Amino acid sequence: MKYDYDLLVIGAGAGGLTAAGMGANFGAKTLMVEVDKLGGDCTWHGCIPSKTLLHLSKVAQSVTEAKKFGYRKSQGLDFSSVMEHVRSKRKDVYEEADDPDIYRRMGVDIEFGQALFVDDHTVRIVKDEENRKVSSRYIIIATGSKAMIPPIKGIQEISHHTNETIFELKEQPESLAIIGAGAIGVEMAQAFQRLGTQVTVFDMLPRILSNDDKELTGMLQEYLENEGINFKLSADVEKISENSDGKNSIEAEVNGDQFFWEGSEVLIAAGRTANCEGLQLERAGIRHQDNGITVDDRCRTNLKHVYAVGDVTGQYQFTHMSEHMAKVAVTNALLKIPKKIDREHVPWSTYTDPELAHVGATDKELKERDTSYKTYRFPYDKIDRAITDESTEGLIKVFAKEWNGKILGATIYGKQAGDLIGEYALAMRNGVTLRNIADTIHPYPSYGLGVRRAADQWYVQSQSTWMVKLVKWVFGYRGTVPDLSDEDRII
Repeated sequence: MKYDYDLLVIGAGAGGLTAAGMGANFGAKTLMVEVDKLGGDCTWHGCIPSKTLLHLSKVAQSVTEAKKFGYRKSQGLDFSSVMEHVRSKRKDVYEEADDPDIYRRMGVDIEFGQALFVDDHTVRIVKDEENRKVSSRYIIIATGSKAMIPPIKGIQEISHHTNETIFELKEQPESLAIIGAGAIGVEMAQAFQRLGTQVTVFDMLPRILSNDDKELTGMLQEYLENEGINFKLSADVEKISENSDGKNSIEAEVNGDQFFWEGSEVLIAAGRTANCEGLQLERAGIRHQDNGITVDDRCRTNLKHVYAVGDVTGQYQFTHMSEHMAKVAVTNALLKIPKKIDREHVPWSTYTDPELAHVGATDKELKERDTSYKTYRFPYDKIDRAITDESTEGLIKVFAKEWNGKILGATIYGKQAGDLIGEYALAMRNGVTLRNIADTIHPYPSYGLGVRRAADQWYVQSQSTWMVKLVKWVFGYRGTVPDLSDEDRII
């Protein structure tokens, strides 16, 4: 054979692990190269530790809330034990899902080291003093991303945290400043606030989670503020410095006024940047830009045998999209079956408590496209399961065509929103309408019933006075005609 391998996967995060596993499953001789540990950012610095920390902060919050039901004994959670539990959970996930021996048993060869392109089919794997060249018929780049450090004066001179270091804390900070009000920043803000740290969040934009529904992010922000988080939005962070006593200070202009913060720790959560600068892509002639490697809808680079998936492409920074793009790339490369990235049904979830999630077009996007649609709303305080769980904070909003109930987008603020949004993603991808959802039996009592109740509103709003009068006349019914003039009525 001309090449050492059929498939070479560079990077062993979510995208790389999916690609390598599929490659071996299809009978391709597969090599996966990783510079650090299998599992990538999600296992070690992202999804797993952050969601574990959020869960433990919820436990702390639940104990506090239990006092109103008569619970009295509480000493709080020990922070060092909390962080040790976080680290143990990511180890558990690694051992169950990411251990190299799991992939070796699948038939995947694994090499640890930095992969550097020699030409368009060959890479050099460098580790310490050793290095070797390997060639492959197909190559998939899945090297992920890292925290972006904004160009703030003094930021390089202070000791600050990113998602790669924040979970290594052993002592609880008295106060924490977070630069960035995206998903990572907001999630960590709530987790640390609930554990007893005073949190201040800075962002240059006028609201948190700018890619989500404005109404629902406003509700979430108010909820978080009531928990004690201090938001400094429309903020221009001008300078960060360290005082002689070891504390950090931030100078910022907030809505035109000067603001000064002083405290223990600083977390940078201002976005991410693709991990591609060390691959020597130019030697292979692979095109890339500042935000990542350029790919088409089939995850193919400008070279027909080289693909890139996940964060390194600069397109989506979600674990689920890394896995999806890996499936697209392997299917096109090894099976020659044309498969494209599904860009229309990408779920977004922020795992605060309550959660915030959306899929499809937003209200703002539909208005910009001049698309005809109606909004169907259903509040959590009418979901019986939410009432029993004391979780009535929330709202479901669905954007759909009025005449046939075709779903154009959905956004949910409330408990288990990240799980519920999957039902809308499935419906949209497969052409399931609000009518179909409304006619489908959902278990009671459940949060999923809220999805069906929201769909019921399509029936409610499709009803008209003349239709009721016609039914009365045809069947001789004697009841009164209901008032249908209120389009926001909830039934």
